[in-house]
Amino acid sequence: MPGTTLYAIVLAILLYSNVQVCAQEKVFNNQVFSPQIKTVELYNRNKEQSMPVITLHSTEELLLGFDDLQADHKDYYYTIEHCDVNWQSSNLSPIDYLESFNEDRITNYFNSINTLQVYTHYELLFPNANISPKIDGNYILKVYEDADPSRIIITRRFYVLSPLVTLTTELVASSKVINRTKNQKVNITVNHPQLTITNPYADVKLIVMQNGRPDQQQTVDRPAIIRQGQLIYNDLQTLEFEGGNEFRKFDFRSLRLQTERVDRIYKDSVNTVQLLPDLPNTDTKYSYLFDENGNFFIRNQDGQDNRTEADYAYVTFTLESAKPSSNSSVYIVGQFNNYQLSKENKLTYDESRTRFYGSIYLKQGLYDYQYVWAAPSKSAESNSTILEGAFFETKNAYQAFLYYRRPGSRWDQLVGYQEFNK
Repeated sequence: MPGTTLYAIVLAILLYSNVQVCAQEKVFNNQVFSPQIKTVELYNRNKEQSMPVITLHSTEELLLGFDDLQADHKDYYYTIEHCDVNWQSSNLSPIDYLESFNEDRITNYFNSINTLQVYTHYELLFPNANISPKIDGNYILKVYEDADPSRIIITRRFYVLSPLVTLTTELVASSKVINRTKNQKVNITVNHPQLTITNPYADVKLIVMQNGRPDQQQTVDRPAIIRQGQLIYNDLQTLEFEGGNEFRKFDFRSLRLQTERVDRIYKDSVNTVQLLPDLPNTDTKYSYLFDENGNFFIRNQDGQDNRTEADYAYVTFTLESAKPSSNSSVYIVGQFNNYQLSKENKLTYDESRTRFYGSIYLKQGLYDYQYVWAAPSKSAESNSTILEGAFFETKNAYQAFLYYRRPGSRWDQLVGYQEFNK
């Protein structure tokens, strides 16, 4: 009996630890924890849908916006927490990274007007007098109900920059002959004449992201070449990305008029927008199509205020394609759902018609999207090449982040940032 009791206690501790680890991992990703919360946006106010990067102690602000489909007023609070380069807690005390209070209440909210889907729109601008970061680095924004941090509804990553170095970037074709027509190789030179880096092999990390996607990023721990005041990252084995293809897009700024990609619009107790069928982009040649690199923009041509007069609709997608394999699934992804694979954006396959179909509940606007293929055994991974193709010529946006941990310091500084395009 004592042995059985000890085994039960150990098992309970392990299960609790696993739950805590899973919760921790979720908290430090971009997540929405309530099905009633829709259309979450976080970007630098200077440019809509830009990366949420601000310069420390500047006048730059981040704008957070989201809708609550329950449409009643709730007391939402928020706080921020400092993270390390790997998006785990830095384990700093709030007094180390916050200028003022630990939490604040979101006081700006507006009710929807003349929409079938009633909702309450919440907005927040920060840093502000109540919440302001004291140091640079990675941060997670947490929004929760009734001042109870355990009732989290939204988490979002953002970045605070101290521009101590400059980054020079270059995009070239892959050095591998087999990949030259589909891959893009990134080379970066870091100039740091004003920052003394004593051990670049241990104290510096470079992260490069494609189209703002954490699921398509690479980390380089060691520069290929070290010079006086300069680090060069041009190793042939690193920072090579599949070019992919231009994003598909659709426009339903109006629920009265059919745009190029809209087949039909139905209005009843809910709005339904049926898009024209898609085909796989498996052509051997690249074809340019202007896109927003996966972003979305809330717009409403039927009213005046995008925030409160844009309605919601079930947008129906159809992909006319045979199954690439028997045991995998097709998902629709974009910045609007953080490229996450979930049951909400998983398509159903119709064997008799050889097509995939499904609907997603979205707010009026312009959306980029793509189809990805994922196997059940690798639910966290996806492959867009099978259905979208991959080309070196594709116009992608890249974001480069340089982190530096000073000897003896307890956190990773963000000392360099650069966005550049193919």
